[in-house]
Amino acid sequence: MPRYRPSEPTGSSLFSAFLPLLPLMAAVFTGFFAMGMALPVVPRHVHDTLGQGTVMVGIVMGAQFVASIVAGRQWSGNVTDVRGPKAAAPLGLLGVCCVGATYLLSLGFVDDRPSVSLGILIAARLLTGIAEPFIITAALAWGVARLGPEHAGKVIGWIGMALFGAYAAGAPAGGWAYARFGFAGIAWATVLVPLLALAVALPIRGVAPMRAERKPFHQVVGLVKLPGLALTLSSFGYAVIHAFVALLWVERGWGSASLAFTSLGGGFIVARLLVGHLPDQLGGARVGAWCVAVEAVGLLLIWGAPTEVLACVGAALTGGGYALAFQGFGVEAVRRTPPQSRGAAMSGYVVFQDLSMAASGPLGGWLALHAGLASVYLAGALGALVSMALAIWMVRR
Repeated sequence: MPRYRPSEPTGSSLFSAFLPLLPLMAAVFTGFFAMGMALPVVPRHVHDTLGQGTVMVGIVMGAQFVASIVAGRQWSGNVTDVRGPKAAAPLGLLGVCCVGATYLLSLGFVDDRPSVSLGILIAARLLTGIAEPFIITAALAWGVARLGPEHAGKVIGWIGMALFGAYAAGAPAGGWAYARFGFAGIAWATVLVPLLALAVALPIRGVAPMRAERKPFHQVVGLVKLPGLALTLSSFGYAVIHAFVALLWVERGWGSASLAFTSLGGGFIVARLLVGHLPDQLGGARVGAWCVAVEAVGLLLIWGAPTEVLACVGAALTGGGYALAFQGFGVEAVRRTPPQSRGAAMSGYVVFQDLSMAASGPLGGWLALHAGLASVYLAGALGALVSMALAIWMVRR
């Protein structure tokens, strides 16, 4: 395979990288749209159809993160670096098709042996945790190879927005399909939709993997541990909004928390569009330090907000701050690793987010039980402030 010469964006803004990355964004959006359809549906299927409690719902949904941390991130990073991202991305998309097939298999045991159906469903969620890293790791490494490492922030910005948009669009589409076709409709969509993403990805010109000696995955994780730890601390606040904001709204008598989720997503996207070019220009750690400070302010607003409007402002600030923090610390991770290990670097970096997302539920639940629901947002703000201290240390180093 011929080596791909990086294609420089025509300007320094985030939009200068839009057209070069558009095919990758389309593939990521389509692939994650399929997985996003299942997010609001699987918990209802486990609870309503299989008759399981909230603990089992948490186990089923959390299985994905366990698989990602234990195997998915390392495996996808190694395949991306050794065989190239064009080989890794189709494996992930075909893996999602297999997830849909496993969903279909589980339906065969719902009536007679629901415990067997539940076990197969858990296997499908574990497989999701393997397939998803292949798609996102390949897309990020592919984008950096196409544009060059000096544009890593733009790559993370656009690919991240494609992923976020896919989940945002996939969730209501999944709810619609579930209402009309049941869980079988979700299963078939999970089989078929990734094939569209595969059709988008295959024509994209590949990049030859570098033949230089690669570091073992655990050494690559060691290289990115500082930006990764900063990401873990900043991710906690973002995660507890997803996990507990609906309960907080009910506790404060504000009704549905849909506006909070809209504010969170809106802040995320607006921040990426307006200032997503800054990590490449000013440095990832420097931008990250400011952005986690904004995130901390947003979480403190949610913690002490006397009105729903102020709490939604806090959610928007949290989303915007976290969007740029993830991007900024990701730039630091890319710059700390050699070119032949950038796939592993991206995977190793996102492992730190997986850890925070997996731990936020039980830790936040314990904290809410002992100190009240609002305390989880105070804890998230404190985590963001510690993340800011780490970012400042990285700048000074």
